[in-house]
Amino acid sequence: MTSTPPPVTGPRRIANRRVFNRDVVAWSMWDFGSAAFNAVLVTFIFSVYLTDKVGDTVDGPVSAATWYGIFTALGGFVIAVTAPVVGRRADARGRRRRSVMTWTLCTVAVMLGLVFVGDDSAGYFWLGAVLMAVGAVTFQFAEVGYFAMLNQVSTKETVGRVSGFGWAGGYVGGIILLLICYVGFIAGDGDTRGLLGITTDNGWNVRLVAVLAALWFLLSSLPLFRRIPETAPSPERETTVVGSYRALFHDIADLWRTDRTSVWFLISSAVFRDGLAGVFTFGAILAVSVYGLSDGDVLIFGVAANIVAAVGAVIAGYLDDRGGPRRVIAVSLVLMVVDALVLFLVDGPAMFWAFGLVLCLFVGPAQSASRSYLSRLCPEGREGELFGLYATTGRAVSWLAPAAFALFTGVAGTDRAGILGIALVLLVGLALLLGPARERTRR
Repeated sequence: MTSTPPPVTGPRRIANRRVFNRDVVAWSMWDFGSAAFNAVLVTFIFSVYLTDKVGDTVDGPVSAATWYGIFTALGGFVIAVTAPVVGRRADARGRRRRSVMTWTLCTVAVMLGLVFVGDDSAGYFWLGAVLMAVGAVTFQFAEVGYFAMLNQVSTKETVGRVSGFGWAGGYVGGIILLLICYVGFIAGDGDTRGLLGITTDNGWNVRLVAVLAALWFLLSSLPLFRRIPETAPSPERETTVVGSYRALFHDIADLWRTDRTSVWFLISSAVFRDGLAGVFTFGAILAVSVYGLSDGDVLIFGVAANIVAAVGAVIAGYLDDRGGPRRVIAVSLVLMVVDALVLFLVDGPAMFWAFGLVLCLFVGPAQSASRSYLSRLCPEGREGELFGLYATTGRAVSWLAPAAFALFTGVAGTDRAGILGIALVLLVGLALLLGPARERTRR
């Protein structure tokens, strides 16, 4: 498909003195394209089509949304038990770029497969649910290696800005592609939709969105495939799959004995990242049910929220390199909790726009600084393994924000109380982050 440079056996870094060089841009383009899977397919368009229109063909007491949740949970379980070993083996073999490329291409293939998911048979629902679950696994595997590459394209002086630049690129890519999909394929009523006049018969307008998203992700990933070199292999760490699990458990135990800062961060970040995910997961629900926004206003707010989060990620990258990522994360979480409490007390669309966008302003910084913090903590040559654990711990507590939201809304009898549930998860994550008395980085 494309030529690739030969593996390198020298130093793992390719970063130069300029922060935003061609290597950084090539690396961040993967972030830009990854929104095609996360934002378009998982969050806004294809999952809705699958559980709503295709799901209407599924009979039985269990709803299509519930079945979809089950398949998603199974995918999350696979990620939780395998991601660290996938990252470790790529590190040991010096095949990090190959791992990212392989799993990205697998994800693109799954996305293309969604074009076969029609809406006139229950069999199509099962096909779509399986493909989405498999795609979640392959995407996460690719993301483990991609995150690990952050140390290759940055230095200790630039890692915050590089991470923020990439994360902002993800938001921008999501905004652009969502607008293209909406205007070209989704907008309007009747038997044809969008400016392209695509028929809705058998879900073709949404099925073609999946094809567009796959091509978008593929083309955006090519610069990384071509430009970022392989890391040096570590033959002494290469072993069988069973041996990799045995060595992983040994490394975790050793990490606990010698580097509690990394362990605490993996735990705390899992908690507050789930709270950050909850902001976007339940934000649209609250916007409509509590603050009175229309469906069209929610879409506009979603675009604005992503723009604000992208700006916040870029600004925070500079603060990250100057004051450290933990300070960025801590300040972001504190301000988010305070803003959530204000949101709990106010009413009306105008107040939601004002304080909702403030909340989103700090989501990007917390996410980006979390990635750069772990990059600073990673031992040389073990980035893939540590980011695999990052994925595992995140999956292990991915139930926290939904459970807190459900608990608070159920007890209080109002959706508004769910804001306090999300704020509590963020607060717990902050407390765990500040738990260790000392902050240590290897870079």
